[in-house]
Amino acid sequence: MAGRWAGWLFVLPALAVYGVFVLRPLALTAQYSLYRWDGVGPSTWVGWDNYAAVFTDPDLVAPLAHALLLVVAFAAGPVLLGLALAAAVRPGPSLVLLLPQAVPPIAAGLAWSVLLSSTGAVNRSLEAVGLHGVARTWLGDSSTALAAVGVIGAWALLGTCALLLSAGVRRLDPALYEAARLDGAGRWREFRAVTLPGVRREVGVCVVITSVAALSSFDVVYVTTLGGPGGATSVPALEVFHLAFTERQVGLASALAVVLVVLVLAVVAPVLRWSR
Repeated sequence: MAGRWAGWLFVLPALAVYGVFVLRPLALTAQYSLYRWDGVGPSTWVGWDNYAAVFTDPDLVAPLAHALLLVVAFAAGPVLLGLALAAAVRPGPSLVLLLPQAVPPIAAGLAWSVLLSSTGAVNRSLEAVGLHGVARTWLGDSSTALAAVGVIGAWALLGTCALLLSAGVRRLDPALYEAARLDGAGRWREFRAVTLPGVRREVGVCVVITSVAALSSFDVVYVTTLGGPGGATSVPALEVFHLAFTERQVGLASALAVVLVVLVLAVVAPVLRWSR
């Protein structure tokens, strides 16, 4: 009994810091979401009106839809390519794939803005192979801007997913692959029967990491498009910043932030349950 209480004494400082800097801001955000407040003057109780605005105002519904589309872009590319690399290169993919992790998101956004501009390397490459009609200002065209942001996010997360999935493949028992080959399994059947079930937890971790990155994306969008053109790439985190610090609608910004937290939990919880 004494040992158990001694353990709690060791974690008490960490719990106190977590409570002050994580739980308390969450509780205050939930409280502010029920008021109309400019952040300085007196606040007015409005109940659930801010939440009603989040789900009925097209300018606030669109960022939530964009965030869900980015979840697909941020997760699908890195996880599928990471699985392919991990299965094809058993010793592990090159550490070169981890280089995007060493680049700050702001710098990555600026670099990709140059690459995807009308005179950037992407358009020059397309024109060099005769695809003049495909070339465009990828981040300035409302039909391609969100997809371009998705490509940037997928590029940034590919290294992490490839490393995690490669570590998962390397811990699998080689005898499983030998048994599969003795049964006449080809590479595809070997991947479906041995590799994919064996790295299920790693796939779950990758999907959680990429989904949270997509739903909370801010820096790359802020640097590359600032939510434009015409709101085509607006995301919840950017809208929260805009509402709170530009329009001084702290209550509405808090309601959108709470909805974003619930959305993250709704996306992540099924993945964690599946990957157990």
